[in-house]
Amino acid sequence: MADTNFRLAQIFSNTGHAFSHFFMLIYPTVVIALEGEFSSPYHQLIGLILIGNILFGAAALPAGYLGDKWGAVRLMILFFVGTGVGSILVGLASTELQLASGFAIVGLFGAIYHPVGIAWVARRVVNRGKALGLNGVFGSVGVGLAPIVAAGLTDFWSWRAAFILPGIISIMLGFILAVMFLKGFITDGEAIGEKEPKEATASEMKRGLLLLLVTVACTGLIYQATSFALPKLIELRLSEVLGEGLVGVGAVVSIIYFLSGGAQLVGGWLADRFRLTRVYLVCWLLQVPLLALGAVIDNSLLIPILATMVISNTIASPAENSLFAQYSPPKWRATAFGIKFVLALGVASVSIPLISWVFEATGEFIWLFFILTVIALIAVITASCLPSETRRTDSEVREMILSSGSD
Repeated sequence: MADTNFRLAQIFSNTGHAFSHFFMLIYPTVVIALEGEFSSPYHQLIGLILIGNILFGAAALPAGYLGDKWGAVRLMILFFVGTGVGSILVGLASTELQLASGFAIVGLFGAIYHPVGIAWVARRVVNRGKALGLNGVFGSVGVGLAPIVAAGLTDFWSWRAAFILPGIISIMLGFILAVMFLKGFITDGEAIGEKEPKEATASEMKRGLLLLLVTVACTGLIYQATSFALPKLIELRLSEVLGEGLVGVGAVVSIIYFLSGGAQLVGGWLADRFRLTRVYLVCWLLQVPLLALGAVIDNSLLIPILATMVISNTIASPAENSLFAQYSPPKWRATAFGIKFVLALGVASVSIPLISWVFEATGEFIWLFFILTVIALIAVITASCLPSETRRTDSEVREMILSSGSD
């Protein structure tokens, strides 16, 4: 029963990760089709998601605290139902104010997932990198599905359907989770306690957390800025290759993020196999030249460059989350992850006005990518200063795996 309980928790947690990113990334593709309908320019319409983006980060801390106090399952039910309702309201909007209000609801309830859902998985596993890598795959699946689903529904049905249909599905998942919780099929579960992987010392926690907060902010800003700008960037530079409509653009963006999702399994394997700090630093080093190339390439080579850039960012996620779990007290892990995502997603909200400002001033994203290159350099310097964790010996790993057999 315990194994089934935990598997169900993983299923809902991983599905929630996909939905959290999916809802936030429908709009960057759909907005291209709204310029005519709302008679407003791109830089103005893209800004409507700003409040939702801010809440997506700012509400993560109270969500994490409530997750520690009330339990993960209750908060996850609220996540599925709340984001679904917000998405439906966006789909029913007829004014820019209504669009912004709907996004605010999506961002508020969407903020629940990262501190609660990821901590729900991280607190009970021995092979934390593998579990977080799989969880990250689902996040990338959500990112990858958003552009192609949004483009397909917009081109072949209506932009409203791109928000309403996923909203209905999310609400249904929330009700299914609620029923399973009431029936006792799924619970919050208990941390594995003495069988949990070794944590850092108090001094390492303080130093590690302070430095990680810097790199986490850089991760959030780069990931959000690139994921929001990619559809428009590809339309601008490759429209002659991809043709008219949104399906070609959406398909390319989706492929990029599907590839990055698969790469997170590799990231999870690397996080369990090698030093976390080393894996993390190498991923940051790769991003610097790729971001710089993304600023200037305007031919078909842009697609593999962007794909490798996104993969380098997302493959670091299991190592980053494992490091953050290692540097945070187990009792308050959801709250700690709340702090992490307040910073990551809160700083990421800066990407919206940054994209808007750069595009309004230049009609392109060259300077956006050069700014992100500098931010990646800052992250490289910071990551190189992280405390070097002690690798587990083979006998320790075997002992942990054997002792987990009774879980």
